Amino acid sequence: MAPLSTFPPVMNCKSIGREKDTVVADMDGTLLRGRSSFPYFALIAFEAGGVLRLLWLLLASPIVGLLYYFVSESAGIKVMVFATFVGMKVSDIESVAQAVLPKFYASDVHPETWRVFSSCGKRCVLTANPRIMVEAFLKDFLGADMVLGTEIGSFKGRATGLVRRPGVLVGKNKAEALKKAFGDVKPEVGLGDRQTDVPFMKLCQDSYIVPPAEPEMKAVTNDKLPKPIIFHDGRLVQKPTPFIALLTILWIPVGFILACLRIAAGSLLPMPLVYYAFWALGVRVNVRGNPPPPVDRSKNQTGVLFICSHRTLLDPIFLSTALGRPIPAVTYSVSRLSEIISPIKTVRLTRDREADASMIKKLLQEGDLAICPEGTTCREPFLLRFSALFAELTDQLVPVAMENRMSMFHGTTARGWKGMDPFYFFMNPCPAYEVTFLNKLPQELTCSSGRSSHEVANYIQRVIASTLSYECTSFTRKDKYRALAGNDGIVVEKTKVKANNVMGC
Repeated sequence: MAPLSTFPPVMNCKSIGREKDTVVADMDGTLLRGRSSFPYFALIAFEAGGVLRLLWLLLASPIVGLLYYFVSESAGIKVMVFATFVGMKVSDIESVAQAVLPKFYASDVHPETWRVFSSCGKRCVLTANPRIMVEAFLKDFLGADMVLGTEIGSFKGRATGLVRRPGVLVGKNKAEALKKAFGDVKPEVGLGDRQTDVPFMKLCQDSYIVPPAEPEMKAVTNDKLPKPIIFHDGRLVQKPTPFIALLTILWIPVGFILACLRIAAGSLLPMPLVYYAFWALGVRVNVRGNPPPPVDRSKNQTGVLFICSHRTLLDPIFLSTALGRPIPAVTYSVSRLSEIISPIKTVRLTRDREADASMIKKLLQEGDLAICPEGTTCREPFLLRFSALFAELTDQLVPVAMENRMSMFHGTTARGWKGMDPFYFFMNPCPAYEVTFLNKLPQELTCSSGRSSHEVANYIQRVIASTLSYECTSFTRKDKYRALAGNDGIVVEKTKVKANNVMGC
């Protein structure tokens, strides 16, 4: 077998005029800067199997390392596949691969490899990783036309943890898979990063080696990919390297107890004291701007409607914490547990326009009210479309820019039980919220002055986005769940958006 050093580095490969060429690339260490696939197996283990599955994988990792480096790549990968997948529902694996992994994969795309890979008209990826793990990301976000990976066995909808024939795609198996896919046709460009990639690289007309990524090398930015990742799921904030995975496992029991204390403090203490209790328990609430004073009921004033950007289910609670008084909130999806432990009143909307409008008007007669017109949360620096019904109900509108910080766990989920969202947010060692009160909407910009509800909703969206340095989009709640379910066609719109007529749809 030819030594890897006989191939020129990928930096020498031209990327101009390759629109009709075919490129075949390895994944870890080639398309991605990182050579280790452990973090992505760990994500599958935790998100689809829980903390005990992650612990099992972590305990198996020394055996994986010994086999991988001293016996064969294939043997190490087989053990990692077994520890991660055995007994899991195939549908759960596919769900995590579609909604969770792309965010982490996209943050590690190799710039030089991407320069060449993206310039070719036909793109194929050969990888030792299970195809079920990587295919969604490679096809949806990197524009791969063909993905050849290791196939895992299944029985009655559950993974067996075993690898199907011809085995793990390393060495000669990669070359055989390439021959089977392309026949006698030789792809124009081959890209690899290790000795076991040489067999398939020799089958390409021109092949290039991808040297180990330097620490200072930056990954391809999200906006350079064919489709930016706006919607994603999963609980873990950081990529779970073995060290991060160990810290996560050790922290979860401590973090859960701490979360219970923080939730109890927020639920049981008078609202004026919650801010100080949170501070003592490591939760930071930073307040900016000048919030309006409470409504004077003796003067028959109607309440103020706080229009909040939506980051987690806890937005109205941190709004109340910042104000020092409980502010009721209207919402669509909130679990029964969240309602029970909530220190503020939550009112469910029905999706019946007339009924919801009547209920909101009645609540405003009683005092201030909070609403998140995006209808669902978004983790990236984007604002979803603001539904316009709220603008028709009152002129007392105060935009509020909500922003949070989480270091270990996301406080939102689309796949899991939403009742755990508050617990996961408060399980972070030092979670933080920044609440920015913007100026009350001027009378001349309200519906009573002749503005349409769409214009008012769009204006408030732009004001909040400008404050947060976020980007406005026309995405809705339905777009989010369609994207997480794997449907294509979601494109960022940077132009002026149209608000929806029905709140939160």
